[in-house]
Amino acid sequence: MPSHNLAQACADYLWEQDAALRSLGLERLSIKAGQATVAMTVLPAMVNGIGITHGGAIFTLADSAFSLASNAYNERTVCAHCSISYLRPTKLGDRLVATATEVVRSGRSGIYDVSVTLEDTAIAEFRAHSRVIGGALLPTAAVT
Repeated sequence: MPSHNLAQACADYLWEQDAALRSLGLERLSIKAGQATVAMTVLPAMVNGIGITHGGAIFTLADSAFSLASNAYNERTVCAHCSISYLRPTKLGDRLVATATEVVRSGRSGIYDVSVTLEDTAIAEFRAHSRVIGGALLPTAAVT
């Protein structure tokens, strides 16, 4: 199976399994091997007590893009470590876009950078270290 088809099949599988992501209204914009772009519109439940987007909502968006990018090879992959820097506040109704890019992937480990933007302005930067935990993500029949 070509790498772009495999990446899309893995993303479809993960999306079907993760009700939390679907409940947040996240939208997959682009999926490729080692790359993913996901969008989210800030909903009322995502705004904190001081009227800006809750850091946890932004983190979830970034983590989702990372997950789709790092699991694109049909190997069950998790986050071993990550960090996020919040650069600018956003508010209710803003449409945020997270773009994950693979920096390096070697053996069972990888590093991914995720930039979260609002209208092409960076609002957060997220770096994740991935770890392959073994086993195929997709059932064997889905890969052939």
